[in-house]
Amino acid sequence: MKRRSSTFGVGLAVGLFGLGSVLLGSSQAFAPRQPDASATCPVCGMKVAPFPDWIAQVVFADDRTLFFDGAKDLFRYLLERPRYAPDLQDPEVAAVFVTSYYDGTWIGAEEAFYVIGSDVRGPMGPELVPFATSDESEEFLRDHGGKRIVRFAEVTNEVLSLLD
Repeated sequence: MKRRSSTFGVGLAVGLFGLGSVLLGSSQAFAPRQPDASATCPVCGMKVAPFPDWIAQVVFADDRTLFFDGAKDLFRYLLERPRYAPDLQDPEVAAVFVTSYYDGTWIGAEEAFYVIGSDVRGPMGPELVPFATSDESEEFLRDHGGKRIVRFAEVTNEVLSLLD
């Protein structure tokens, strides 16, 4: 498949009862960042820079950024922020980005399509594999034996447990 180029950002806020969305800024205001070599995932502690094809990130309204070794740990963080970042005083999330599997571009996490249960493994094993378009995710699902495609709001702790 030819790799496509698509980048956009979407802001979001995480509610106490799951993932909710609120448009906070454009991709211009909160553009994706590149991690430095020392950046580690707040969920598993692994360095993220060695895995550029899988990196995800949360950009906060105060301009801080957290990087993750994949979408799975990103969602674990978003669903259980107090567990993984107790020192952060509930900062406002401005944007969340994931890396598109086919072309390696940043895409807004809320806009992505995620394949679960495929034969492709991320840095920490089974992974939510992000795509910019429905067509890309459906093609990948056929080619890699995925179980299903989910959207941002459908990712719950139950969905994540299917990857363990």
